[in-house]
Amino acid sequence: MSSDIRRTKIIATIGPATESEENLEKLILSGVDIARLNMAHASHEWTRMIIRRIRKVSQKIDRDIAIMMDIKGPEIRTGDVDIPLELKVGEIFDFNVKPEIDRDNSEKVRSVDVNYRDLVDDIKVGDTVLVDNGLISLEVFEKHDAHIRCRVLIPGEIKSRRHINLPGVKVNLPSFTQKDRADTTVGLEEEIDFVALSFVRSADDITLLRDFLTEKESNVRIIAKIEDQSGITNLDAIVRSADALMVARGDLGIECPFEELPVIQRRAVRSCLAQGRPVIVATHMLESMITQPLPTRAEITDVANAVYELADCVMLSGETTIGKYPTECVGILSKIARRIELEEDTVEGQIAVFTGDRMKVLHSAVVLANEIAHSKILTFTRRGFMAHGLAAQRPTRAPILTFTPNEKLFRQLRLLRAVEPFLMPFASEPDATIENAIAHLKRLRRIKTGDKLIIATDILSQDRLVDSVQLRTIS
Repeated sequence: MSSDIRRTKIIATIGPATESEENLEKLILSGVDIARLNMAHASHEWTRMIIRRIRKVSQKIDRDIAIMMDIKGPEIRTGDVDIPLELKVGEIFDFNVKPEIDRDNSEKVRSVDVNYRDLVDDIKVGDTVLVDNGLISLEVFEKHDAHIRCRVLIPGEIKSRRHINLPGVKVNLPSFTQKDRADTTVGLEEEIDFVALSFVRSADDITLLRDFLTEKESNVRIIAKIEDQSGITNLDAIVRSADALMVARGDLGIECPFEELPVIQRRAVRSCLAQGRPVIVATHMLESMITQPLPTRAEITDVANAVYELADCVMLSGETTIGKYPTECVGILSKIARRIELEEDTVEGQIAVFTGDRMKVLHSAVVLANEIAHSKILTFTRRGFMAHGLAAQRPTRAPILTFTPNEKLFRQLRLLRAVEPFLMPFASEPDATIENAIAHLKRLRRIKTGDKLIIATDILSQDRLVDSVQLRTIS
């Protein structure tokens, strides 16, 4: 197969370690395709600043990357505490949902406030409460109007505003909060390319966000993050409704039994492949490299597994926000992906089966590309259909060289596996557009004399456009 491009895309989260112009330039040059902004930790002022800075640096080095805004979604957190509370095994501990009500604390039970008032209604006796990414575990044994009473199973230290997970509990929080609306509005004003919706529990959550984007007349693409058991239960419907899926293994690994996580990841990737949707594998890819210069052997295998599964993207979080080696992390991801991709023609994925005529034409282009060694696929798109259709069928050898006149779509195409996007105005005649693209690829030395191009496009025939597949040898 051609090894001149990396087929698996890389998403990097921007933070203190990478927000300077100098470090952004290093990050983009090292191979990042999409910059992620985590709105759980971002002010609007910082968000506007960093988006403009990313655009400025991208323009300077002539590599325009996409920007994903990851909105916070519904979450339950503890309130502020004056000093950390050290919990011991077997201790009785309360979570207060109505802090304004004075409790009869004659039993001297320690407690912390919680920001979700309906917690008492949603939870039941016997349920588990996990605090601080699952580091602390408690079991509910009493419910009261203003608090729940728990017994500590796994001890630890509770600090201010720690995240709470409730495995298996259906929480009636809104999927798209007021904070999310405000954050997304800022992102749309600054022309982000993707919005990632956290804790998606059903396809209705996607519809709610899409309606909001329609009101704003935005063509931003929606990435659904599955992070709890409801999302897993409704996985296939979520995949159909969203533009892409993120397997967010952080909260997912807390909400579900840990031994189920690899099974869930594989099922999610296969669902996306079967339905022709892009998929991102995220969280803890190279976690040890936050402080260490090299990954563990297990992390290398984890990254390789995502590539073997034919994921579109792998994502870095803490590694590039607070880590000591952000650029090195990107380089290591790229190196692992390139090596595993050399093995790809021996791997059989559950690729989408399409019945539409246009998709069958694209399928024939992929079959032809797979049969001709060192060939490349060339296609053209105004709305993304051609590129998405080709990428969904996972050509095993050929890169998908995709031309578009649409600047936002040009950036959004960076999400798709094996797609290398190019921005170019289209001529009025399809043949002229093809010749212009070939000339452009020659100037960039992306193709040379003797190369085989499989061209999937529409051609003018008797005054109408007809989908076609052509085979050309570059002269």
